Amino acid sequence: MVVTTDSSEFRYLPGQAEALSVPLPNASRVAVALPDGRELSALRYGDGQPTVTLLHGAGLNAHTWDTTALLLQQPVLAIDLAGHGDSSWRDDADYTARTLAADIIYALEQWSTQPQILVGQSLGGLTAAAVASARPDLVRELVTVDITPGIDTSVGPAALRAFYAGPTDFASRDEMVDRAIAAGFGGSRSDTERGVFFNTRIRPDGRVEWKHHFARLAAQVFAEPDAGAPATGAVLQETGWDDLRGVTAPVTLVRATGGFVSEADGTELQRHLPTAQVIAVEATHNVQETAPGALADIIRARVTSRA
Repeated sequence: MVVTTDSSEFRYLPGQAEALSVPLPNASRVAVALPDGRELSALRYGDGQPTVTLLHGAGLNAHTWDTTALLLQQPVLAIDLAGHGDSSWRDDADYTARTLAADIIYALEQWSTQPQILVGQSLGGLTAAAVASARPDLVRELVTVDITPGIDTSVGPAALRAFYAGPTDFASRDEMVDRAIAAGFGGSRSDTERGVFFNTRIRPDGRVEWKHHFARLAAQVFAEPDAGAPATGAVLQETGWDDLRGVTAPVTLVRATGGFVSEADGTELQRHLPTAQVIAVEATHNVQETAPGALADIIRARVTSRA
């Protein structure tokens, strides 16, 4: 495991902590070499072994969890999924949940010594379910955020398709912030500006582009199911019910009232998993950005329930 501390990467944290009136935790970036030679990168907040692991959604990165992690005041690990943030891209462009889960399993074996409260939003939620199903010894509780396997692809994910199938490079970061807010993927403007900063880079020609691989694969990854896209690209269309039914840990679905998961989707989840708890939160799809306090309360309750 490689640990690096980059003061510029965490320069927003003091101001965020002050605004939230919470202590500023230690924060660092860590990385692990995967068996195939790729690298998986993550952020660690707090001291000691992590009790909570956070997995972001498609097109995001570990910094989407900054505010939630500050509010938790727990040792937290936030992982950049393959193809996102500082983690390596996959040559085969396979970003389906079970493929991503193999990376997470390997990393948790290196980074944690206790079963985790595993929290995943959107694609991260499907990935977390695959991890919990395959390796129940690594997961104490599973929290999925605004995603279910049977989600109606004509509503929320259509917005993702439109967002990523649009321009992938822009004249400025401000232009990208405007687009993200218009699509309902950000919180306040300052929060969205911070998120866009962490998720972009400036090219030699001065144009600004997304860092994540999905921006290059939008036409395939978010293609309609009948458009002939490869199966590896149908990230939000895979069922995933087998994974969820195989989860032995307690399951909670956090449903954003302004997000992608409808009340009917929550009911369908409970039909498959009668013991699952569904909690509705006033938020848009990226709950960790638009309702971080409510989400942190939900996660903290699960940390303390068996402390």
